[in-house]
Order: sequence, then C-alpha cells, then structure tokens
Amino acid sequence: MTHPAPRLDYSRLSADLFKKYLDFSMAFRMDEDLALLVDIRASQLNGCAFCLDMHVKQARIHGERELRLHHVAIWRESPLFTPRERAALAWTEALTRIGPEGVPDALYAEVREQFPEEELSTLTWRVAAINGWNRMNVAFRNVPGSKDEMYGLDKAGLA
Repeated sequence: MTHPAPRLDYSRLSADLFKKYLDFSMAFRMDEDLALLVDIRASQLNGCAFCLDMHVKQARIHGERELRLHHVAIWRESPLFTPRERAALAWTEALTRIGPEGVPDALYAEVREQFPEEELSTLTWRVAAINGWNRMNVAFRNVPGSKDEMYGLDKAGLA
C-alpha cells in the first residue's frame, strides 16, 4: 500500500504561529495521564495518524498500560477507565464531533460531577487544542513517527 506524501511543513512555513500554538498547547495544567487519553481519543476520531502515533508513544513513556491504550477506542465497553476518565472521554467526543444540538445538558451535568468548573474549562481548552493539531496534521499529511527522534518518542520502544 502506498501512503500519501506529506504536503508541506507548516511548522517551518508558519514558524511563529506554530511556536505560539505549541506554547498554548503546553500551557495546560492538568493530569498528564488524562490529557494523553483525551489527545488519543480526539486523534482517533479525527483520523490523525501523526497525532495518534505521537500520543500513544507519549502515554507509554509516561507509564500508561498497553491494554488501556488499546481500549481507548472502546472506552464505553471497557472496565479499565475511572468515572473521571469516562467523563473526559465523553466530553472529548462531544466537542470533537459537535452535533446539531451542541453538547447535551445531560452530558454537561455528568461531566460537571467529575470536574470542577476550572478543571472543566482547562479540559475544554485541551480538547480544542488537540482538535487544532489534528486538523493541521491531517491537512498536510504529516507522517506518523517522522519526528520521533526530535520529540524523544523513540524512547517508547514502539518503532
């Protein structure tokens, strides 16, 4: 199977914007394990191979169990996630695939049971950020694993 060729290097062509968006994305203060689950699920939903590859490797380096990584795609059926993680994953899905009615009140209430206002605000910014990265990498076809050495992801041992 032939993989599509990358289109352009947006990180080089728009270096100032790339740096500012990267700084924005790194500014979140939240549980890193939870943040990586959010990044993985959004990347799965958006079909972003580059980001999915990156965040799975980051999660492994961070100590995430392999089986949980396999179960992110089936989190609703899996017993491996806490109520807080389930709420974050449901919120991620709702914001990644916004339906015609927006985000349902019932989901908001469920998520609020797990996240105080400030944490929910931060989680929402995190979902917005990963969706932006997904769109950039899908649009310009960044190759999964192509920046592993630069980002230190080769340490994951998943090459």
